[in-house]
Amino acid sequence: MRVVLAEKGIDAEVVEVVADGPPPDDLPHLNPYAETPTLVDRDLALYDPRVICEYLDERFPHPPLMPIDPVSRAKSKLVISRIERDWYGLIRQLERADRRRRPPIRRQLAESLLAGADVFDTGSEYFLSDDITMMDCVLAPVLWRLGHYGVELPAGAAAVAAYADRLFRRDAFDASLTPTEKGMRQAS
Repeated sequence: MRVVLAEKGIDAEVVEVVADGPPPDDLPHLNPYAETPTLVDRDLALYDPRVICEYLDERFPHPPLMPIDPVSRAKSKLVISRIERDWYGLIRQLERADRRRRPPIRRQLAESLLAGADVFDTGSEYFLSDDITMMDCVLAPVLWRLGHYGVELPAGAAAVAAYADRLFRRDAFDASLTPTEKGMRQAS
């Protein structure tokens, strides 16, 4: 969500919530699940990351991060759904796993990225596009966290690494990072 905010140049107050720390006092009143991310815009509170990102793209239409035509838009949503299910799912498993169970999850994530490496090597600047899109905004946080979680990309995934480097060099991506996230790369 913060990548979307930064890519669109939207000024927002971001409250970083530490994973094991206490949530903000008003979070349970804004979000029935008391989870992050939660976006408050005027009298509206949104709490599903996908809903938040789509709302931001529609509320602040320039630059657009989703295609305008329904077929391309639906295809983009399916790709985002796959990223969330496959790669974010493995990241969540890594976060919950004890040290003993992490190596196979790391391998599975690296192998899954390797299996999709050809999609990162299409000649486009970004993921399946010459322009930054919502798919890039969803992929960037996963790729940023790989080193932090001890996931090493195999040599065959050079296109994935090159794509990630292009994303990480964007001013908007850098602006989207919290101090904790910046430390993930410095410590890895």
